Amino acid sequence: MPSTTRRNRHRDTPPPRTGSSEIEVLRGFLDYLRTSIAAKTDGAPEPQVRTPAVPSGTNLLGLLNHLTFVERSMFLGDDVIDWQATFQAAPADSVADVVAHYCDAVKRANDVLDGCADLGAPVPRRRSGRSAPSVRWALTHMIEETGRHAGHADILREIIDSTTGR
Repeated sequence: MPSTTRRNRHRDTPPPRTGSSEIEVLRGFLDYLRTSIAAKTDGAPEPQVRTPAVPSGTNLLGLLNHLTFVERSMFLGDDVIDWQATFQAAPADSVADVVAHYCDAVKRANDVLDGCADLGAPVPRRRSGRSAPSVRWALTHMIEETGRHAGHADILREIIDSTTGR
């Protein structure tokens, strides 16, 4: 097991102090988690960033790639045929490419959310044949999904190069 050096330790960023409204709290925590997982992936070395660290095949770059698809599905209405396939980044995509795709999906999702004042209203996405969840449900689900995978990413990054912290 690699030892943690001072060089690889990062200070933890505390949870956000958001406004007091429900939407400010939900969006603040989601953005906090989004920033955490993108930072955890950014700068991770090849090929370790793609190397499965557990029997399921989970790898750091695949987690961020998956979350890109989740953001696009939830807030932009993209259809995903094979969710399992989203856990692998394309071989031609560099770490910087996957981080950039994720950041773009987050920006586009936030553009949609900026127009959502009513948490009880459906997410305004285009998708035929399926009703959209409420904005409240979508934000809560995305906090759960992103937080879960950010925890996985913390462990995978520490295994790769002993980097810890947010």
